[in-house]
Amino acid sequence: MSVPLPLSRRRLLVAGGAGLVLAGLTDPFRAAPARAAVTTADLVVYGATSGGLAAAITMRRLGRTAVVVEPTGHVGGLSTAGLGATDTGVQASIGGLAAEFYRRVYVKYHGGTLTPTSPLRMTFEPRVATAVFAEMLAEAGVPVVVDARLSGLGRTGNRITELRTEDGSIYRGGVFVDATYEGDLLAMAGVGFTVGRESNDTYGETINGVQSRNTHQFAYPVDPYVTAGSPASGLLPGISATPLPPQGSGDDKIQAYCFRMCLTQAANRIPFGKPSGYDPVRYELLLRHIQAGYTGPYFTTHSVGGGKTDSNNNGAVSTDNIGFNYAYPTASWATRESIIAEHRTYQQGLMWFLANDPRLPASVRDSTARWGLPVDEFTGTGGWPPMLYIREARRMISAYVMTEADCRGRVRATDSVGLASYTMDSHNCQRVVVDGRVRNEGDVQIGVPAPYPVSYRAIVPHQAQCANLLVPVCLSSSHIAYGSIRMEPVFMILGQAAATAASLALAGNLAVQAVSVPALQTRLRQDGAVLEWGSTSEVILDNAASSGITRAGTWLRSTSIGGYYGPDYEHDGNTAKGVNRLRFRPSLPASGSWTVQLRWTADPNRATNVPVDIAYSGGLVTRTVNQRQSGGQWVPLGTYQFTAGSDGSVLIRTEDTDGHVVADAVRFVRV
Repeated sequence: MSVPLPLSRRRLLVAGGAGLVLAGLTDPFRAAPARAAVTTADLVVYGATSGGLAAAITMRRLGRTAVVVEPTGHVGGLSTAGLGATDTGVQASIGGLAAEFYRRVYVKYHGGTLTPTSPLRMTFEPRVATAVFAEMLAEAGVPVVVDARLSGLGRTGNRITELRTEDGSIYRGGVFVDATYEGDLLAMAGVGFTVGRESNDTYGETINGVQSRNTHQFAYPVDPYVTAGSPASGLLPGISATPLPPQGSGDDKIQAYCFRMCLTQAANRIPFGKPSGYDPVRYELLLRHIQAGYTGPYFTTHSVGGGKTDSNNNGAVSTDNIGFNYAYPTASWATRESIIAEHRTYQQGLMWFLANDPRLPASVRDSTARWGLPVDEFTGTGGWPPMLYIREARRMISAYVMTEADCRGRVRATDSVGLASYTMDSHNCQRVVVDGRVRNEGDVQIGVPAPYPVSYRAIVPHQAQCANLLVPVCLSSSHIAYGSIRMEPVFMILGQAAATAASLALAGNLAVQAVSVPALQTRLRQDGAVLEWGSTSEVILDNAASSGITRAGTWLRSTSIGGYYGPDYEHDGNTAKGVNRLRFRPSLPASGSWTVQLRWTADPNRATNVPVDIAYSGGLVTRTVNQRQSGGQWVPLGTYQFTAGSDGSVLIRTEDTDGHVVADAVRFVRV
């Protein structure tokens, strides 16, 4: 039986075997009792992330036993730790157990009966995600053991036989899954991995390695020195004294971490407190940026429901603690805990600074103080998220490395076990000094043309290194491709694929590398997975396309504001209103109903009243879009009938618009 307590507040004890009994403790910080037991299961999952839970639930549904061993006290990964505004890319590419999770979320909010056709809801409060995972785990009979850190492995040849945890417990299995964000199990198993950014030359990429761009960048010149204007006074914290390396060169740096805060403006909110160890010098860069003229935003406030947000980094100085996480991926747990604590102090201090520092304009302090932590989220940690967002740590190196070419559709893996579709996204990796001013480096936000397959070979190591391990989270990928793949829905998709492959390997007494990919794909499709994205399902026309674009007037190319599709976007310069026009005329492969979606980059200088003419087989309709909102998204403009070929079009006009008009890309999705 299971205890109906929030997962993050339980210590689940494993009695062993298929008839597992789960016991709960109410104190989330109480040390788990000494277990020192031997547990045997068909599948042992290390890491209770969303991908790890998906793997264990899948294994139980396939009629086999599974146990999840989690090194921390938190279950559900970032999906239950504040990341409630899910990064999705193309929602229709999400299938199988991942889609079921988001359908269950929808039912939690809107009621009704869960069916395979229930809508997906991609925004949610952390407590709702926790409840959904709790139900799925209980229904499948999956035991989860928390506060159980890996201390050793047993091996026979190239196979893991057991993993051992610090409390003396042993977990034996036929197949193992490393579902941690850090890749600790794969490293202990001797599987090859990398940390940091490859150079562009390594895999023939264009946006890997050092990338000095203008997104989440300082909008005004800011002095980097402790005493402004005095290099002899030294650099402010977090700024590198090393000159900026050449564009595209590789290094061991990783994109910044932060906590995904759940905030509210409810009357009973918990105010931002001043943390122990608060040091105002940590926020001197932000103060100088504000004094130079920057007016925000200072963090995001994406609504997730219940009057709450998923609040993330936004701007040059925000919640990302740039440059303070380099040691984390391969560090000991003691060192990791100190890094996590440092990040917590930094971010809690940031919020206190914005809400209280008298040097700031009253408007900044007042607008920040309207927010606080909800009293009904993360109750064991005072409303603060229990898990740091580990955006990237180790990445396995296997027989297939996912790269920018996969993301752009230039190559397509034939052994697909799921689709990814999010923007190739890296947060900033370092702060440097350029021409006497501080500058961020590493932020990349480049869209992908369509959902693309993730190779089965990318989630299994070389057989000589380990024949019974699957890695759905720290999979084999370059830094920039991982930035697209590393989304919670994809981790669940790959977790389901890993468990399905594990079941087939056990049935045939095979190495996971020898599993029949056609048999694996057949079973995944049977269980609702989406493995292909056909060319007749979607057509995207980008402003940079060599054909299908006609312009009137003058359009300027830009990459200043992130979230654009393809290499750049265009804007009218806020001039020649009515003269400047840009038309997208796609070549559609089939007649029928197509949903038209438009993409732009949002900014306060954009127009709120951009007219968009959609010509289709039934006539012409005009829609008006507000380009100060919904940037970096595919915004639906309706579904219309089109005939095959290029008779239809989408025309962006500029008549009487009240700001810059952006033309980025249009997307047609077949209904």
